[in-house]
Amino acid sequence: MRNTKVEIAGVTLKNPVMVSSGTFGSGEEYEEFFDLNKLGALVTKGVSLIPWSGNKTPRIAETDSGMLNAIGLQNPGIDVFLERDMPRLEKLDTVVIVNVCGHSEDEYLAVTERLSDTAADMLEINISCPNVSADFLAFGQNPKMVEHLTARIREKTNKPLIMKLTPNVTSIAEIAKAAEAGGADAVSLINTLTGMKIDVERQTFALANKTGGLSGPAIRPVAVRMVYETARAVHIPVIGMGGITCAKDALEFILAGASAVSVGTANFVDPFTALKVIQGIEEYMDRHGVKNIVDLVGAVH
Repeated sequence: MRNTKVEIAGVTLKNPVMVSSGTFGSGEEYEEFFDLNKLGALVTKGVSLIPWSGNKTPRIAETDSGMLNAIGLQNPGIDVFLERDMPRLEKLDTVVIVNVCGHSEDEYLAVTERLSDTAADMLEINISCPNVSADFLAFGQNPKMVEHLTARIREKTNKPLIMKLTPNVTSIAEIAKAAEAGGADAVSLINTLTGMKIDVERQTFALANKTGGLSGPAIRPVAVRMVYETARAVHIPVIGMGGITCAKDALEFILAGASAVSVGTANFVDPFTALKVIQGIEEYMDRHGVKNIVDLVGAVH
């Protein structure tokens, strides 16, 4: 019998496949397509202290083999999340990871405290958020800030912490090591790459925000490389994401060193993608005689 279970920070996932924050809401819209309990974990859309309206439209643009988004982390805030979404999430028989976002250190800490007494299994901290006190430079672009913020959040909760890393840095390994030093239990990567698209006929920017986050298959080779580098730089689990559309894609990340993987943009194209990835990994294990999924983690050196 094959074993697809993986463990991250003491939390057992029935399989290594989760869904990426911002692409799955809190799961309600996807329940009509498949049983969410089949997922290894469900990661919610980012939750902030107060409601965020997001950026002006247009906020999404298609690109070659991907998409740009400048949604701006629109969400109704922690109060609505706890009242509307958390009761439903608590009933799921799968790991629930709540993504946390903020524009200041205090906002991150406040949301973390509010979630500490909930049934959330883990917290994923989105440090790609713009820091209002540092000219909107992302929290995750400065190793010292990453270590400091991680340590402060660590003080506020006993729940396992996943720090979600931005790829828009000189060295992803240095950022990952800073998160580990601050007390992170795991890291997830990559978030979107900063990109731009111009409508040449209208001679204007495709996004009102001018720039946006590039996701989809176009970024996968970059993501696999960064996961490989990170997995060899830290001693905590790595969750890989970036352009996964099928089991083959997911297995690239696992072989590069990811203990688990996350499906994002592909959910918009085919809501069954995560389920197909799970099934494809099982078929691969059977075909190659792999008894335990963890034997594949980092198998390519």
